[in-house]
Amino acid sequence: MRRIQAALRPHGVELGESSRPDPSRQRTTLAVLGRAGTGKTRLLVDVVRALEAADVAPLVPEDERRPGDRRSVAILAPTNKAAFVLRTRGVPATTVHRVLYTPLYHPDYERLADWLAGKSERPVLEGIGDAALDRAAASFAVHKSLPGALASAGLRGSDFIKGWKRREAPLDIGLVDEASMLDAQMLADLEELFGFLLLFGDPAQLPPPMAQGGMVFASLPEENRLRLDAVHRQAEGNPILDLAHALGDSAVDFAQFEGMLRQAATRDDRVRIAERADCDALAMSPILVWRNVTRVRLIHAFRSAHDAPEAALLPGEPLVCDGLELPARHRKRRGDLEARGLVKGAQAVYLGPGRKPGFSRLHVVGAEVPRVTAATIIRLEAPDREEPAVVAAARMGATFVHGAAVTIHKAQGSQWPEVQVFAPDLFAAARSGRVEAGIELWRRLAYVAITRAEHRLVWVTRPALARPRRELSVEHLESDAAAG
Repeated sequence: MRRIQAALRPHGVELGESSRPDPSRQRTTLAVLGRAGTGKTRLLVDVVRALEAADVAPLVPEDERRPGDRRSVAILAPTNKAAFVLRTRGVPATTVHRVLYTPLYHPDYERLADWLAGKSERPVLEGIGDAALDRAAASFAVHKSLPGALASAGLRGSDFIKGWKRREAPLDIGLVDEASMLDAQMLADLEELFGFLLLFGDPAQLPPPMAQGGMVFASLPEENRLRLDAVHRQAEGNPILDLAHALGDSAVDFAQFEGMLRQAATRDDRVRIAERADCDALAMSPILVWRNVTRVRLIHAFRSAHDAPEAALLPGEPLVCDGLELPARHRKRRGDLEARGLVKGAQAVYLGPGRKPGFSRLHVVGAEVPRVTAATIIRLEAPDREEPAVVAAARMGATFVHGAAVTIHKAQGSQWPEVQVFAPDLFAAARSGRVEAGIELWRRLAYVAITRAEHRLVWVTRPALARPRRELSVEHLESDAAAG
């Protein structure tokens, strides 16, 4: 904290005293780096509280404007899920994109929407064939939902974003959590707009897809990289953190690491080795995989084990929010959904259909008020289908995919009490020999996957799913909601 305090002083902020204007507009970027358990998030929260005590006003998610003449701090994260985790700690965080960028849509988006609404002729769109357009039209005729029609064609509104317009008005102080997920362009834009920028990141996590040159904080001068080494969270001989830190030893190969897992499982119940994935556990937290094809196959196996219909959901099936399909002008509605926990990456359990077409009753895991009825667009993927089945299609709202399995890349920023890791996928990554940002890919995947577990890690060794021991149910969720 002393290093951060000293770095803020030239910017007119003295922690513990009232802040003063910063006419110099000098620019400083620091990074706080540490592995799992070293207290990065705790330090971020402490910095926010110290800035508030110095009369620096946080920018809240509902209003990204600079608050008059007061000094301001924006608390940011690369994903909605990571921002939501911070908000559960009382920190008014929002996403980097929401503060810095406005999407610019390709004209094809409006052409497709106008055609579906009967306002124009059938368009000819690059990369979208006649069969996909026919599926979109058939869906729209039934549901009158543009996001649902796009989903039927294997598309999302974000597929039509051709670029981003960056805000021009300068900002003051920026704190960025999960900075390992930033790419070089994001960092450049952040540094251009913020006078003081403080990044918090884990150098052992996964860099952004297609990133060149590794983590963005690697480009900072050595003196601007502050390192946390002491482990605080779950520090008393926690085997999960011990295994995570063992992955930092390049001499430990995949076979040796599995051996360490087996040894840990004999000593501590917080680590388990399983030949088959636990089907019942998937209803509460997803199994983590590397490859998307594995994700879809495991979801299909989960639904088949419960005799779920092909194009409908059973109460109790898990979902993951895939984003909000809402126009930019619907800021208040977006804010209302996000306040209920419906952010990209949020986990939910399907309770049943709502009263209106396209609406669903949901239990949002981790939300202060978990019961919510919302407009939804829900897609179900299957290995034998080219495009997903759309089982709920509101005009606009929160989009969902099935949540029995999630890729490790998408799991960054999330945690669950118990996590199952699909080891055959990590073995495939080890066999591939791929390296990301100077570290073997399997090693990064394993590190991210096992550090998602708060209390118990289950290492699944075979590509198999155990039969469920009980039927899907929402009774425990319904009672929890009534009690709340």
